[in-house]
Amino acid sequence: KRNNKSLSCKKIYIQMNTDFLTPIHTVLEASLDVLLSGSIGSSIQIYTQKNGFPDLNNIEIAILGVDEDRNTDDNFGSGKDLHHIRSHFYKLFPGNWNVPIADLGNIKKGESTSDTHFAITEVIKSLLKMNIIPIIIGGGQDITFSNYKAYDQLEQTVNLVVVDSKFDLGNLEDKLSSKSYLSKIIMEVPTNLFNFSNIGYQTYLNPQEEIKLIQGLNFDTYRLAEAKELEILEPVLRDADIVSIDIGSVRQSDAPANKNVSPNGFYGDEICGIARYAGISDKVSSFGIYEYNSEFDNHNLTAHLIAQMIWCFIEGFNSRVKDYPFATKEDYQKFTVMLENDDPINFYKSNKTGRWWMEINLIQHNKYKRRALIPCTYQDYIETTNQMIPDRWFKAQSKMI
Repeated sequence: KRNNKSLSCKKIYIQMNTDFLTPIHTVLEASLDVLLSGSIGSSIQIYTQKNGFPDLNNIEIAILGVDEDRNTDDNFGSGKDLHHIRSHFYKLFPGNWNVPIADLGNIKKGESTSDTHFAITEVIKSLLKMNIIPIIIGGGQDITFSNYKAYDQLEQTVNLVVVDSKFDLGNLEDKLSSKSYLSKIIMEVPTNLFNFSNIGYQTYLNPQEEIKLIQGLNFDTYRLAEAKELEILEPVLRDADIVSIDIGSVRQSDAPANKNVSPNGFYGDEICGIARYAGISDKVSSFGIYEYNSEFDNHNLTAHLIAQMIWCFIEGFNSRVKDYPFATKEDYQKFTVMLENDDPINFYKSNKTGRWWMEINLIQHNKYKRRALIPCTYQDYIETTNQMIPDRWFKAQSKMI
C-alpha cells in the first residue's frame, strides 16, 4: 500500500510541477542559505530552481501562491510579490510542533483567468486527495470559487467561512470577480454548499438587500463588533471545510496592503486568533488569505502579518485532537434538555477539550430519519436550559428539512 501511495503521489505532483506551478522567487531562494538554524525556512521542503519539486509523501500542509489578479476589483497587483510573505514566514521559528510542511511555489498565470482558475482547482483537488491542507496566498478572493470547486470530487456538502467586511454577492449576470464570487458559489449547480458564514461584515459597506438576502437564506453573519468576541467564532470555524480571509478585513493600521482597505476592521492579533481557530478545527481542509497588494504595504507590515497568520494556523493544526466525529461515546458527556412545548434537545461535551455539540433531527416526510451534530457553545446549552432555543439550532434545522 505504501508503494502504491508513493506512485500515486508522484504522478500527481509531477503533473502539478510541469503543468501548473513555478518555483519560489530566485531572490528568495538565494536567501535560504543565510536563514538561522531552526527557522521554518530551514526545516521545510521548498520548490526551488535548484532542488526541484518537493516530495509530497508525509506532507500535511502545503503553501500555495497564486499569481492572478485580473478578476480583482480595484486591487490589481494582488498576485505579485508573494516572496515578501514567504520571506517573513521562513524567518519565523516553529512552535512546539513538527508538522511536515512544503512550499509548492506559485500557480502560473494562465492565458486567461479561466485557465488560472482551472489550474487552482486541479492543484487543490490533488492536494485534498492526498490529505494535504493547502494554505493559499495571493490573488483576489474570487479564488475562493475555484477552491470550492475542488470539493466536487468529494461528493459531500461543504461549509464555507469567509472573513470579510463585505459579502461580495454582486449580481447574477456579473462575471466571476472578487466582488461577485459568492453568488457564483450559491448558484452553482449542482450545489455542494450547505452553509455559508461571514465573519466581520460592516453594515455600512453592504446594501441592506444583500444583508437581508444572506440572513433570509439562514446563513450565519457576524458583524465586526460581535466577531471581536472571538470565543463565539470557535464553533463556526469548527464546522468549516473552507476558510477564506480577505486581508482587507483587517484595519489599515495593521494591514495596509490592500487598495480597498478601511480604517476599521480586525486588529492583527484578532485575525491571528481567527487563523488559529481555523487551524484547530478538525474539519478545515483548506485555508486562504487573499487580496494582498504589496504596492501599498508600508515596510512589509502586511506581509509580516500574513506570515504570522500562517504560523498561527499551523499552531492550531498541531493542536487538533480529533474529537469529532465521535470516537467512542465514553469520550463525551451527554446532556438532555427537556423543553416545555417541543422535543428534547441533546447536547454533548467532549471530555478531551470541553467543546460542545448539539443534536439536530434530520427530517424527511415528517418523520425522523437520522440525527446530526453541529458545533455549539456552552452558552447555547445554558440558553436551552432556560427554554430559549439557540438561533444556530433553528438555522441548522431549517437546512436539514
